[in-house]
Amino acid sequence: METYRLQIVETIVVLILIIAIRFLIRHSINKTLKKFHFSLQRRRLTTKIMNLFIIIMGIVALTAIWSIEKQKLMIFISSVLTILGIAFVAQWSILANITSGLILFFNHPMKIGDHIKVLEKDFIIEGKINDITFFFVHLLTSEGEQITIPNSIVLQKNIAVSHPEKIPDKKTKPGTSKTKKPSEVQ
Repeated sequence: METYRLQIVETIVVLILIIAIRFLIRHSINKTLKKFHFSLQRRRLTTKIMNLFIIIMGIVALTAIWSIEKQKLMIFISSVLTILGIAFVAQWSILANITSGLILFFNHPMKIGDHIKVLEKDFIIEGKINDITFFFVHLLTSEGEQITIPNSIVLQKNIAVSHPEKIPDKKTKPGTSKTKKPSEVQ
């Protein structure tokens, strides 16, 4: 027991760090969810992917702490990665869309309810964002058509975002507001 005391303490520290990191990431995801009005389903998917990354990092740390034979571990990891690589070669677009979905979740200024215009050389797609999922952005056009755009395309193309609450009313004159009469505006 005495010989494993250091490894046990290090394992406890790693487990505490995993719990703390999961809490911080969950807090960050909830904050982003409220800020951009994302669906609960999207929060769950993002949390699952982030938890997977945290668990993988925890397993790597624990194997280093317990000094598992590196040669056997590397053979196992390379075998698993080879199988996964072969399985995902045909599905590279799925990985690109999942990664793009994470980037859109945390860094893109568009949110549900915004009007966007995808600026393409040959055609322009325009509509209101109904939902942003892990794979697609769902738009509703002015003609009532439902359009889905892959997340990876949203990151590759130029997007014009219009926030409906920030668009001025066309009936008001510049320098005036809806609540004040023109004579009250300074």
